Amino acid sequence: MTQELDWANLSFGYIPTDYNVRCYFKDGKWGEIEASQSESINIHIAATALHYGQEIFEGLKAFRGKDGKVRVFRLEENAKRIIESAKGIMMEPIPVELFCEMVKKVVKLNERFVPPYGSGASLYIRPLEIGTSAQVGVKPSEEYLFLILVTPVGPYFKGGFRPTNICIMREFDRVAPKGTGRWKVGGNYAASLEAGHKAHSMGYSAVLYLDPKEKKYIDECGPANFFAIKDGKYITPASESILPSITNMSLKQLARDMGIEVEERHIPIEELEFIQEAAACGTAAVASPIGEIHDIDSGKKYIVSKDGNPGPITTALYNKLRGIQLGEEEDIHGWNTVIE
Repeated sequence: MTQELDWANLSFGYIPTDYNVRCYFKDGKWGEIEASQSESINIHIAATALHYGQEIFEGLKAFRGKDGKVRVFRLEENAKRIIESAKGIMMEPIPVELFCEMVKKVVKLNERFVPPYGSGASLYIRPLEIGTSAQVGVKPSEEYLFLILVTPVGPYFKGGFRPTNICIMREFDRVAPKGTGRWKVGGNYAASLEAGHKAHSMGYSAVLYLDPKEKKYIDECGPANFFAIKDGKYITPASESILPSITNMSLKQLARDMGIEVEERHIPIEELEFIQEAAACGTAAVASPIGEIHDIDSGKKYIVSKDGNPGPITTALYNKLRGIQLGEEEDIHGWNTVIE
């Protein structure tokens, strides 16, 4: 079947692979890792995941390198982040070692689905944890299922690495100020669907959310973090309602490596007038350059890319990170895990 896959034209969607891996938490402990060929799970109708939103997930990728080796990018950081998500909504945290072992196992079991080097495609890895205890009272589950599925996904930029336009809307908040924004819970994404649908119908690639409390500062950019280049500095919002992006963390480090000053701080909306480059960053795209930002409510347009091209610093950071993931650039920070 993999012979028939048109790697370069795959969408960001679900394609069946050979195996997923699962582990159950029961009687106060995690059990053995199980490999399964089933694409479904058996879940009780009263499971806490279905009634009280006890559901968290992660997203990371495996890449076939220039040397033919398969690399997973920064899996320990995803392991740490899912622990924070679990604690945030009172779920049982997955130990880092168990998470990493299961990622390595599921990639090995599905190695024929890791796209070839040069295709621009990758193997997307989706860890998921749900509360499975049957109960109708509002309290945390006592039992959990942790599973990892994988699926090959095509290159994010099918038409080349080009800027897109995004919009600011004040009628929607993605999360509450002290809510679940800093954890990767499904409810955050459910809350963004209507705003995202409206933005897409108006021709924009994403919504640039403002902080939910005062509506004065830049927050998240759709399902991704936002960063901008201003006067040679890398600036990105500091906010307790933003998911700490592993891609953003990596880009900040690469910026420092290049001698670029990094500022994590509140970015007032008015400051968009003075930025030279901007992008949304996350696992799917690495960095998706922004051409224009339209404020739907005020009618103001912030033209970020004057010539319609991605900025030089954004491009350099994007190329550097992709190079590390593909084994083309030296991995000086030890971010990759090579699957032997």
